[in-house]
Amino acid sequence: MDRDLNKVAIRPKAQRVFHTLLEENPRLKDILKNAESADQAREAMEEWAKELINKSKPASDFLFKDIDKRVAFEKLNWQDKAAIRLYDYIQHTGRRIQDPSLFLAEESVLDPFGIMWEAFKTGRGGAMYYFYLDMLYLFRQLNGRLKEEKPTLDKVRNWMDRHPSGLEDDMLKEHNKNRDRILSVFLRKMESGEINDPKYNYDQSKSFEENLQNARDVWWNDRVFHLKFAARTPELIDELLDHSLNKETLSIMQNAKDAGIPFFVNPYYLSLISVDHTEHVGADLPIRDYIFYSRQLVDEFGEIQAWEKEDIVEPGKPNAAGWILPSQHNVHRRYPEVAILIPDTVGRACAGLCSSCQRMYDFQSGHLNFNLDKLQPNEKWSDKLKRLMQYFEEDSQLRDILITGGDALMSSDRSLKHILDEVYQMALRKRKANEQRPQGDKYAEMVRIRLGTRLPIYLPQRITPELIEILSEFKQKAAKIGFKQFVIQTHFESAMEVTPVVKQGVERLISAGWTVTNQQVFTTAASRRGHTAKLRKVLNDIGVLTYYTFSVKGFMENSHNFATNERAMQEQQEEKLLGKIPEEEYDTIRSFPVNAENMISQIEKLRNKLNIPFLATDRNVLNLPGVGKSLTYRVIGLTRFGKRVLEFDHDHTRTHSPIIEKMGKFYIVESKPIGQYLEELDEMGEDINEYLSVYGYSIGETEHRMPIYEYPEYDFEMTGKMTNLEIG
Repeated sequence: MDRDLNKVAIRPKAQRVFHTLLEENPRLKDILKNAESADQAREAMEEWAKELINKSKPASDFLFKDIDKRVAFEKLNWQDKAAIRLYDYIQHTGRRIQDPSLFLAEESVLDPFGIMWEAFKTGRGGAMYYFYLDMLYLFRQLNGRLKEEKPTLDKVRNWMDRHPSGLEDDMLKEHNKNRDRILSVFLRKMESGEINDPKYNYDQSKSFEENLQNARDVWWNDRVFHLKFAARTPELIDELLDHSLNKETLSIMQNAKDAGIPFFVNPYYLSLISVDHTEHVGADLPIRDYIFYSRQLVDEFGEIQAWEKEDIVEPGKPNAAGWILPSQHNVHRRYPEVAILIPDTVGRACAGLCSSCQRMYDFQSGHLNFNLDKLQPNEKWSDKLKRLMQYFEEDSQLRDILITGGDALMSSDRSLKHILDEVYQMALRKRKANEQRPQGDKYAEMVRIRLGTRLPIYLPQRITPELIEILSEFKQKAAKIGFKQFVIQTHFESAMEVTPVVKQGVERLISAGWTVTNQQVFTTAASRRGHTAKLRKVLNDIGVLTYYTFSVKGFMENSHNFATNERAMQEQQEEKLLGKIPEEEYDTIRSFPVNAENMISQIEKLRNKLNIPFLATDRNVLNLPGVGKSLTYRVIGLTRFGKRVLEFDHDHTRTHSPIIEKMGKFYIVESKPIGQYLEELDEMGEDINEYLSVYGYSIGETEHRMPIYEYPEYDFEMTGKMTNLEIG
């Protein structure tokens, strides 16, 4: 039998916050005092909310008029947003929300003012400290105690300066020291006979220092060395980090191993972890949180579900977006214009497992793994690839292919060239077939190709002259048949990951005429003030354009790394604004990919002209659990634990599958309260007073896409028909 949570007593810490809330807001106190029932309290709160909305034309227009929501959103003031949240809390009272991150289903019933009435009258109600803390800041936003004080440019720059890059002298020294320590561990094992390898071995005729120098000069620059000697056990990872891991981390890692979560951390990437105390304590936290698994992930492994439902594929049956796909694991699709290709090659693997990976459920099933020797393509792959290309060729809307995995650049040069050749032939056939179709019936032709990869960060030694030759040759011939955008899509997480060898690799990619863009995952450690702004600047310095800043998905396994969507909006409104590009420069930036070889100078010229440290070309978004990406949301409720409930709508600035017309809005319970998130920042050494305005970002509207990322227009009239689509 379900417990009646209204009977659960309020705890002292929560009681103190509730008392402060009432003392600061006499009208709220009077409502709770005079109401004879929870219903009466709700009615009085609704009257108050409507009164506030009616006093504000921007708030009224935003709620009730059919207008451009982004424009309306930008007219709202700080109190308007609080009033709208108050109104939404009332309108959604009684709603039951399914929360996959909760073990206690009773927390999904929304009734914030009924809970407070119960607490006022009886000292009960079941709500916890974080609930009252969130309500306290809602009313402080309403009454003016919590102010919207946008940081100055100097303040944002000071925040950025807290976060070093891997190009700075002290970081270079530390990374070189780490390199030598890691190589020394392997050399000692080779010297003793613990490791026997025909290619990488200890030369007994030379001194240890001579062996170490050879390892620095030769092995460290060899991608095969880093893959072969990647650490696959917690014990080896700890040894390579000079036994610096604490007991709790080692325990979680051992539990992860027992649960079947794979480890794969190559020596180069491990050298970015600091083991000694330096002036930059905590600078490597975003990297650590990518390598070391959380207790929540370990507990959930085995029960992890796909967050993006369209990634669940049954051949011949429509996925959640309505697309019929040719194979279960090779093609993923949510939008009309683009589909993902995952090869049956070593490209199905990665050079490391990111702890917040969106395909963790594929690692859980064993479909994705690090058995590199067993992932070599066989003869059947050639036939299968042709069939997959036929899917792209015969689809009326597809014009963009994203080759990923795993990791597109994990494929050998030979395999990658084979894939690119098949893409070229497919695009050529599609173009020729269009010659027979009349205007209005022509299919979309291929205009964009992207390679999704983290190897420029995890294993920059992969970016060889031979790879660049393959990419350059493909661009030269593909440009002649209609391809206009050639993109390397990376996943830099921290400016600490930008090292000299990474810089060299990116410069090589750019020299091939490919545009390098970045998608950052907005983890808790990466969400610290100035961190993402600094990353944008350092990436721009080496010629990388920022593309997306992703909120971490909300299931329990990712809760350690989850930074609230409100913090993503705060970062957008308070920090990313430093790099805002005025509309009159859109045509300038739109032309950047045409001269991708000169990307560094193009970026620098525009930054100097605008006197800004970076170009804010990325959009803050969340991958919805249904279809598409969006940061269009409203906070419509609060659970007893203090987790916010967000109502998400689709991004209406781009084309979707028609199925979204049949979908309602999405309701997401964030996997941690804002108060808990701030406590985690405090543990990282942050001053949470610098973050308190995060409570007020209860409304989000997806930013418009930068023109540089728009598809080029055709010089013919396309069909409006959508093939490979089935909507019941």
